[in-house]
Amino acid sequence: MIGNIIDILDNVVTVKLAIDVTSQTNLINVHVVFEDDEKKIIGEIQNINIDTCKIVIVGEIINNCFLPGINKKPSFKSSIRIINMDELALILGDQQIKNNDQIYLGKSTVYNNYRINIGINDFFSNHFAILGNTGSGKSFTVARLIQNIFTSNTYLPVNANIFIFDAYGEYTHAFSNINEVSKALNYKVYTTNVLNPDGELLKIPLWLLGVDDIALLLDASETAQLSIIEKALKLVPILKNSESSNDNKDVTKLRNDIIARALLDILKSGKDSSKIRDQIVAVLTTYHSNELNLESQIAQPGYVRTLRQCLFIDKSGKMQEMELVVDFITSFIVEGLELPDPKGDIPYTLKDLELALDFALISEGILKSDKVFDYANVLSVRLHSLINSNYSLFFDYDTMIDRQSYIASLLTTNNGAKSQIVNFNINYVNDRMAKSITKIISKMLFDFAVTNSDRGKIPFHIIIEEAHRYVQMDRDEQLLGYNIFNRITKEGRKYGILLGLITQRPSELSDTCISQCSNFIILRTLHPKDLTYIKEMVPNMSEELVSKLKTLQPGNALAFGSAFKVPVAVEIDRPNPEPLSNNSDICRIWYGEK
Repeated sequence: MIGNIIDILDNVVTVKLAIDVTSQTNLINVHVVFEDDEKKIIGEIQNINIDTCKIVIVGEIINNCFLPGINKKPSFKSSIRIINMDELALILGDQQIKNNDQIYLGKSTVYNNYRINIGINDFFSNHFAILGNTGSGKSFTVARLIQNIFTSNTYLPVNANIFIFDAYGEYTHAFSNINEVSKALNYKVYTTNVLNPDGELLKIPLWLLGVDDIALLLDASETAQLSIIEKALKLVPILKNSESSNDNKDVTKLRNDIIARALLDILKSGKDSSKIRDQIVAVLTTYHSNELNLESQIAQPGYVRTLRQCLFIDKSGKMQEMELVVDFITSFIVEGLELPDPKGDIPYTLKDLELALDFALISEGILKSDKVFDYANVLSVRLHSLINSNYSLFFDYDTMIDRQSYIASLLTTNNGAKSQIVNFNINYVNDRMAKSITKIISKMLFDFAVTNSDRGKIPFHIIIEEAHRYVQMDRDEQLLGYNIFNRITKEGRKYGILLGLITQRPSELSDTCISQCSNFIILRTLHPKDLTYIKEMVPNMSEELVSKLKTLQPGNALAFGSAFKVPVAVEIDRPNPEPLSNNSDICRIWYGEK
């Protein structure tokens, strides 16, 4: 017995010590048992001085099971003792992994070398977050955690699908030898380094992207721009000069109808005749068909002229054949003809999209309205810039593929084997493109999971390094009506799509995303704003736990959530091999090799 209760206030019990603490090992964070008749109430020593200690109630042992939470409190007559190993196992779990439903996490920093294992379903069936300052060991923790998935027990998770968005290209070294564990395990890297690829260059089929994806890619900022993008995506398969389009009479009619409507808008714009002529010539130079082009013949009694000839401006500045031109172009209008939704079955390029977007801008009135021009032309400028940048290579996909096959290809090595870990190294692109790529691929995975008839049977884990750069409270909610990461954290769990957020600035994360995480591994955190944010946003975060975060050594963490019965102080083993996240050796660089 270590002492007697002298005070009980809420869930904190003050004990008058009956032992000589100077002869004891450190008792801070050690669990104790309050025994009263058949009750066993568990507490954790929070602080101690020479003659008293304060113990926080954390749960109760009933029928040889530990139940976290406060239901009962000890009485003043309770005997108090240090917890024994059998009871500790009820709280922290067995040290030995006995089947395939657990993996090793690390060692307790309170109980010497006590192995902490976590339930795979308890941890990986929920969203999780790994937080901590730079240098606290986040990358090591992520690498070790994933390595443990494949090495902790004798069972191989051959059907795992782990996607890592690697902000600094750190993890390739950590997972490159996974195949040595078993030939059934594989790791695949996609690089964004277009100048000197250090892996397979990331490529995304453009025709698999929807309105929202293109809006993200072009950094759209107004909802009015979405309708233009939508029209452009509908126009692409029609305006694209493909054999299938030319052979389809309905497509040809629709194409002519679209061109004709744009030309009529120009003819009725009220501008002077020379501007009208120039704009019509410009449109028909780019967009035309066999029936409707500058050389189309317009027959009149006694003579035949081309459309180009009918656009002639006389000395008075008038287009004498304006009515004739309007009648000819109107003949191509088909009432009730609507643009079909794209089916994603016709491949196209950024250049094809640019042509369709330019035409959509014309049909939306960019040529006759300065207001439309102001918010619409920016899309064309950004797309043109993308086409003329190295980033265009990411969308240069040269074979037809559907979404399901594309996702399958991401998870397949060059020799046809299944990859369990896929790394998107987004280190070589700017933040805006990295954010777009991360959102587009995550949305593609989410859409696949939602529409998969075998719901939840193909789980995807999306792990995002430096998540505060991509998982933010940005304008997506206002522009698109949703943020893909908010949607994943709110809806993804039931579809088997789970998010892992790795960040040094949790206060910059989306509040919705962090609030939906069920498990947390938090390493040393010092910034007052982040500490306050963690305390307010993370469930069951007490002031005592927040104080501990400021003094943790690198590689040490507090782990808590649905996978843990109580918050656990744990030392994460160094990964083997390690990610490339070490600091620069300034001394060696400054003074040279010694």
